[in-house]
Amino acid sequence: MLRRLIMLCMLLPALAVADPAQLRIQGSNTIGTALAPALVQAWLRAQGATAIEQTKGNSANEWVIRARDSTGRAQQIDIGAHGTRTGFSALAAGSADIVSASRPISDDEAHALRARGDLRAASSEQIIGLDAVAIITHPDNPLTRLSIEQLAQVFSGQVQRWEQLGVSGGEIHLYTRDERSGTFDTFNGLVLLPAQRPLASSARRFESADELAAQVEADRQAIGFSGLASVHGVRTLAIAAGDAPALLPSRALVASEDYPLARRLYFYLPQPASSEARALVDFTQSAAGQAIVAAQGFVSQQIQALPVALHADQPPAYADLAQQARRLSVSLRFQPGSAQLDNKALRDVQRIASYLESTGKLRGRAVLVGFGDRKETPGRAALLSRLRALAVRRELARHGVETLQVNGLGEQLPVAGNQQAQDRLRNRRVEVWVY
Repeated sequence: MLRRLIMLCMLLPALAVADPAQLRIQGSNTIGTALAPALVQAWLRAQGATAIEQTKGNSANEWVIRARDSTGRAQQIDIGAHGTRTGFSALAAGSADIVSASRPISDDEAHALRARGDLRAASSEQIIGLDAVAIITHPDNPLTRLSIEQLAQVFSGQVQRWEQLGVSGGEIHLYTRDERSGTFDTFNGLVLLPAQRPLASSARRFESADELAAQVEADRQAIGFSGLASVHGVRTLAIAAGDAPALLPSRALVASEDYPLARRLYFYLPQPASSEARALVDFTQSAAGQAIVAAQGFVSQQIQALPVALHADQPPAYADLAQQARRLSVSLRFQPGSAQLDNKALRDVQRIASYLESTGKLRGRAVLVGFGDRKETPGRAALLSRLRALAVRRELARHGVETLQVNGLGEQLPVAGNQQAQDRLRNRRVEVWVY
């Protein structure tokens, strides 16, 4: 009997090692290819883990990260990157602890997953960084800009030759992400669906963003789209939405979400979330986590004060700010049909307050400028834009910020058109300026 007890005690450590703690991240290829593994490894190191190693999983676009925590216990994190839709399917099947998504959860997905909690709640929907759907061509292509309408014509096959866009090149070759991709869903929602056009059947489709970009770089007649982290060696086009000027996906314009095809990157947590999932998300939202986001080629949410160039179309009050103050690198936006700040803006308010405190500008140094979409009633857009700015002032006041001034510039300086609901929502924003 004693001998059996001794043998059992000897086996217990081995059994513990054979059953490591699990964290499963499923979903976006944009996030899962490199960003999620980098975040996981940095989080493990911050927790004092050792012997961290990453290996390929059982299929392409799958990874396994193993480590030992500070007590010597084995840890294992599994990452699958087959597309945003697959992440929500995995959560429904109970095979994911975190969904990585390169687009927001859809109404149908939120309804189907209601047993997992309200995934649109601020505690579940975590915006972990920013990206953009970049429109890319071969580096020798002389084209510099397109409108959203032209994009829809090209990718639906209505425009099939480069000469129709004013440059030489012959037949246009289309390269897109596959149907499971959040990148494709974003492009489809922002470009094709508003124009009521389907993707051309001739388009070549890719699960891997890096492979798509490599194919575009090798094809003189190519045009495609991909996330910023996969844009290497290709030309990036400026994109115009409605009457707004054409904008390139620069880091500043993506951070403010002024670029027409800017998008948010998400971690979605079920309720209740596992302690490991919550800890990884908290690390990702920290300054250290956001530095990893930036290092992986995406746009972090850390606050910066940036100069703004003067332009002839700027209203006088705005031009005065551009001359004397600096604009913070976020624009605060709102829930659809509401004056309530959205989940990103709620966390950005905290980041803004921390930035102002660290720079000694909590009292009387910040100016809020509200904008809105065009209204039929004269003066209504200006009124509503000021009310949005006042809503931001109230939230900032809860964090100890005393603002200097609140302005409402209404429909001036749009960043999108006014025909589609999603464009009107983008125009409803509040900028923060600091003296």
